[in-house]
Amino acid sequence: MRPARWVTLLLLALLALVQAQMWLGRASVADVAALRRQVAEAEQANEAARQRNERLAAEVRDLREGLETVEEIARQELGMVKPNEIFVQFQRPGAAAARGTPPDPR
Repeated sequence: MRPARWVTLLLLALLALVQAQMWLGRASVADVAALRRQVAEAEQANEAARQRNERLAAEVRDLREGLETVEEIARQELGMVKPNEIFVQFQRPGAAAARGTPPDPR
């Protein structure tokens, strides 16, 4: 064989090796695509956490600045009422059964 043919075969073998590494080896195209997907998912999770943190920070500011928010939370979550105030609650007809409470006998 001529030396040029050996060089050509050697270069083709090296090219095949490089291609195999690129498609099948460590840091292959598939690995890079998977890492990009993971980064995108992490960025979405970070954005959701950032928005939640902003909402919580706004709620903390409201709690520190005024009593209206404290009163609103006490009314909604704890069912508190002011003195001489009447509490009225409306329910849809099927709502009691969905919550597992017995229906009002009236």
